[in-house]
Amino acid sequence: MKFHAPLVRGTLVQRYKRFMADVVLDTGETITAHCANSGAMAGLKAPGSVVWLSPAANPDRKLKYSWELIEADGALVGINTAHPNHIVAEAIRAGAIEPLAGYATLRQEVKYGRNSRIDILLEDPDRPMCYVEVKNVHLRRDGSLAEFPDAVTARGAKHLLELGDMVEAGHRAVMLYLVQRMDCDRFAIAGDVDAAYDKGLRVARERGVEVLCYACRLTTEEITVDRKLVLAI
Repeated sequence: MKFHAPLVRGTLVQRYKRFMADVVLDTGETITAHCANSGAMAGLKAPGSVVWLSPAANPDRKLKYSWELIEADGALVGINTAHPNHIVAEAIRAGAIEPLAGYATLRQEVKYGRNSRIDILLEDPDRPMCYVEVKNVHLRRDGSLAEFPDAVTARGAKHLLELGDMVEAGHRAVMLYLVQRMDCDRFAIAGDVDAAYDKGLRVARERGVEVLCYACRLTTEEITVDRKLVLAI
């Protein structure tokens, strides 16, 4: 996924009200950027950090910038949770996620389950439909271990239940975690953050839901799927 315009560098002043961040641009101007992330963002909101913003494509938008990247622990980390679905869909179409390759069609945001929408639906006349739920990951607390979630997610637990329902209906279901950072090689569930989600994933796997985790390669020009991570779950 390429950014639609060159990113603008700045220094983080504060993140507040969950979806807003004050940033001093390298030009000296202080602006308020949209923060497309409802999580706790542990370790990724320290004042004084270098951040990268994308200018709004719509000139009439109230907030003229969106927060995309932060430099943390010596590397770029993607914080925009609106991107993972597009990044994964692009990678699937390119054949970069081997377990999901070869389907005839790919559709996004398809209604299913209990008033929900599946992130990606893969279809092929020669095999069952494949329901793919995508979750953004950027939490790293211990060495090279990526973890999810970074906050309690009742919505995420609901998705696990519905994926299990799809398996029992004769379809394939995949929970795919996308790590928007390059300094991790393993993935685990942060059960101390959300014990209910941890239990929900274990139950979903017992019901036949598959789990995949991939890390990204990030630059200030684009974010792409890079490599598969080891599951420590």
